[in-house]
Amino acid sequence: MRHTHSRCGVTFLACLLASTASGAGVATETISTTELGPAAPTWFVVKAALGAGYVFDAADGEMIGTLSLTPWTPTVRRHAERGEIYAAETHYSRRHDGERTDVLRIYAHETLSPAGEIPIPKKIAALHAHYLGILSGGRFVTVYNMTPAQSVSVVDVENRRFVGEISTPGCAVTLPTSEPGFLMMCGNGTLQWIGLDENGGEANRVRSPSFFSVEDDPLFDQPTRTPAGWQFLSFAGQTMEARVENDDIVIGESWSILGEDDEGWRPGGGQPATFHAGHDLLVVLMHQGGVDTQDQDGTEAWVLDRGTQRRIGRITFEAPASGLLVVEGDEPLLLASIGGSVHVFELATGIRARVVQTNRGGSLLRY
Repeated sequence: MRHTHSRCGVTFLACLLASTASGAGVATETISTTELGPAAPTWFVVKAALGAGYVFDAADGEMIGTLSLTPWTPTVRRHAERGEIYAAETHYSRRHDGERTDVLRIYAHETLSPAGEIPIPKKIAALHAHYLGILSGGRFVTVYNMTPAQSVSVVDVENRRFVGEISTPGCAVTLPTSEPGFLMMCGNGTLQWIGLDENGGEANRVRSPSFFSVEDDPLFDQPTRTPAGWQFLSFAGQTMEARVENDDIVIGESWSILGEDDEGWRPGGGQPATFHAGHDLLVVLMHQGGVDTQDQDGTEAWVLDRGTQRRIGRITFEAPASGLLVVEGDEPLLLASIGGSVHVFELATGIRARVVQTNRGGSLLRY
């Protein structure tokens, strides 16, 4: 994380003249690097649509630093134990075209600067956050591909090497599971689990029964991580958890987030749901609309207790929000992306604590 200190602050011409002036009193521009301490649970990343990732602290709204990501890098994953941040990146020799190079870029937490990279096949499908995952154990990272054939690249981050590519026709995203491997969402209404061996190769492949209809009520392709597995949400407001136990996919009971008096409300937005593990709460971005309005920004956040399968709170926004993220900390905070700012709410009370002016739109990512 670099900070530039200079006394030249008026115009470029003034700085140029000052730099060429003779005599004493002319300050020399210096560049220094500040190292970060341990990350707080309230840190988050705003990933701009066409560029860098900006790290903020929701507790006070202060900016921590910048990750110099490419325009084709929608998410990052932090490995807390290794002090590393991973980003699957595509680079072109002439910025937007020319020779293509795909890598898993490794950033150091202390400086937010690149610390290494691992070449991978030139097939990355950087569509949204779940194209990249750190698997249980922390050794292997998966990257989703589409060229248009669908596959997953496996990378060994401990030994800094590309392990291999696994063909996954008809299935997308990579969702890490408690057992070594990852779940995928498939176009026929099923889930697929691919288990890996100790070397990162495919050891098992299991399909679930069909449990949703892509025609009648599709699922959002951005499920939320839970302690046991993943919570899925449909366009009409049905939700269910899926997990892997003993090399088998277990899909829990489906229940509706809508009550008897909630007709006309639907989930939607770019990031429609988030999860608070400490209190087992699912928070969903909601709007009033009809069928096929799943991309519409939300005017409220509904807080749902998964244990009782009931809504226990709702937070109304001054303007529609495009996405939500919960950060844990001592006092759980709900972040809502609204225009070029992030509104921070106390999850327990719904009171807005502060507004973080990011001056840019983008996705909210857990740091």
